[in-house]
Amino acid sequence: MTEHPISFERPQAGADPTDPRGALLHTPVPPRAPDGAPPAQDRSGDTPAPPAAGGDAAGVSEHAQPGAEDPAGPDAHRPRPVPVPEGGAGQPAVPERRSGRPRPPGQPTPMRRDGDRLRFVGAATRRIARGMDLDEIVMGLCRATVPTFADAILVYLREPLPVGDERPTGPLVLRLRRTDRIPAERDTEGGFMPPVQPEPTELDAVGAELCEVRPGSALAEVLRGVRPVFTDAPAARAALPELLGEVSDFAVPGGRRAILAPLRGRRRVIGAALFLRRPERIAFDAEDLLVAAQLATHSALGIDKAVLYGREAYIADELQRTMLPENLPRCTGVRLASRYLPAAETARVGGDWYDAIPLPGSRVALVVGDVMGHSMTSAAIMGQLRTTAQTLAGLDLPPQEVLHHLDEQAQRLGTDRMATCLYAVYDPVSHRITIANAGHPPPVLLHLGGRAEVLRVPPGAPIGVGGVDFEAVELDAPAGATLLLYTDGLVESRLRDVWTGIEQLREKLAATAQLTGPDHSPPLEALCDEVLDMLGPGDRDDDIALLAARFDGIAPSDVAYWYLEPEDAAPGRARRLARHALARWGLQELTDSVELLVSEVVTNAVRYATRPVTLRLLRTDVLRCEVGDDVPQLPRLRQARATDEGGRGLYLVNRLARRWGATRLSTGKVVWFELNHG
Repeated sequence: MTEHPISFERPQAGADPTDPRGALLHTPVPPRAPDGAPPAQDRSGDTPAPPAAGGDAAGVSEHAQPGAEDPAGPDAHRPRPVPVPEGGAGQPAVPERRSGRPRPPGQPTPMRRDGDRLRFVGAATRRIARGMDLDEIVMGLCRATVPTFADAILVYLREPLPVGDERPTGPLVLRLRRTDRIPAERDTEGGFMPPVQPEPTELDAVGAELCEVRPGSALAEVLRGVRPVFTDAPAARAALPELLGEVSDFAVPGGRRAILAPLRGRRRVIGAALFLRRPERIAFDAEDLLVAAQLATHSALGIDKAVLYGREAYIADELQRTMLPENLPRCTGVRLASRYLPAAETARVGGDWYDAIPLPGSRVALVVGDVMGHSMTSAAIMGQLRTTAQTLAGLDLPPQEVLHHLDEQAQRLGTDRMATCLYAVYDPVSHRITIANAGHPPPVLLHLGGRAEVLRVPPGAPIGVGGVDFEAVELDAPAGATLLLYTDGLVESRLRDVWTGIEQLREKLAATAQLTGPDHSPPLEALCDEVLDMLGPGDRDDDIALLAARFDGIAPSDVAYWYLEPEDAAPGRARRLARHALARWGLQELTDSVELLVSEVVTNAVRYATRPVTLRLLRTDVLRCEVGDDVPQLPRLRQARATDEGGRGLYLVNRLARRWGATRLSTGKVVWFELNHG
């Protein structure tokens, strides 16, 4: 962030503009009258500036900007400082503006008027308020204070910091969060520090990093008082050893050269700041207590704000990430990869989501959606819609029916709860995909030869509009092709419209596919990274969800499918069909296990079925068996008693199968199990 120059930080006339000491440089020596008498002073006690060339006796306001356009030069209206030779000897004594007593050479100039203090406080509070997180606010306080107001500062904060209205538990513990000081090796020309520094210096000794504030102690009483105090006061002097430890006797200069300021937030004291000046510098005065109070108040409120903002951002980010799938499922005949990128820090919480849901029959549902808005509410609505979509997918509803029920759910959540969604179902056996769209950007299909096309699917209306019909289309999904589902943050920005971005995405996919040749598909993970590279540097206006699906499919030679009449002879016929299929595939070692499990599952199916039972075997990296019937009740695993004649079929399936399950369909159910093969 660029920091604009402020009035109290501008170098004075005749000084090196690169000197970081700013307004603390020595004051120009006022000119003397020809007769040797000191110049007259006005009622405020300040020496008026000499008349300008040409007889203009009007002085120049202290608000004049250095370097302003002037024919006589940038400092024509300012009094020129008398050159001061280096070294201690021969340097003229500069009188104090307040007391009139001579100031020894090498002393910094204090703030000259109340206007200087007001400008300093205004600039310092603006610098503190610019911080968004805790470290930026504490750093802003330190950088605004040193060296303009103090030579060193120690900032202590409560450990841990309370958030909002929560009550802190345990004792009050302060941890040294940050220190800032004028380094001893800095150039001392101009009166910042004496030419020779003792070892160690008073301000080079920092306090203890951690201190516990005991109830009723002197430090507890000072913090309870809230107002800044000079450390030469008895209560503050007694509190310093508790705060700084054993080094407090020589770490804090004597006199009014240290201010202890409690940092009080909205509810309670959250820390303390210690402002220090070197012994050779002018001491603090009563007006400096008001400055310290302003700095402490603005810093404490800023810290409260930063803690609340950090907690809210953390909760929103965790809320959104926990609602996204932690790992994508391993589905038969398809490989999956995904990416999620939050938006810029100012709007990082969004409602984009993606999902892959296994369906009966080795199918998989691919979902991507985007809730409108950027807030915790958007993230919460996204979680509700994603859960609803998973529930609807478990019912094996057609894609257009899923979107219809999502639309009804969004309307129940509120009148302004709108989202876009694309729902697709891929069948690896038939090599087909069914897609329904609700106002979402269309998917892009990358073919094996390197051709990328934007699929023509009906756009539909966004979810939450109500009273609209959704339409589904069925398309070919050839083996080796890659389907890319995404949210609009990938293709739309302030610099391009959505259709321009979609065309750039299509060209990017085609160019990436050319690198691997026409006979090989690009690696899925690398393809996702290449797609995200089209975003370029800079903050994003919207979060991005990306889901890529590589269609491997299942070859017809690896599928065996039969219909069985619901009769007593069905289990025996199922065993013979399964044995012949395994022999054809060379999986005779699984014959005994498959015959036993198929017989048990088919027996349970034909006992209650009224229509033909389906039996399907799929050979992929595992052997999968699926038995479907028209009874919606799902079987449950239970422990059979010793006197029961049945009830042990699912127990055998659970013990012998790699995994198994049952899924309810709109026409009944499917019970399936998987076995490993060599």
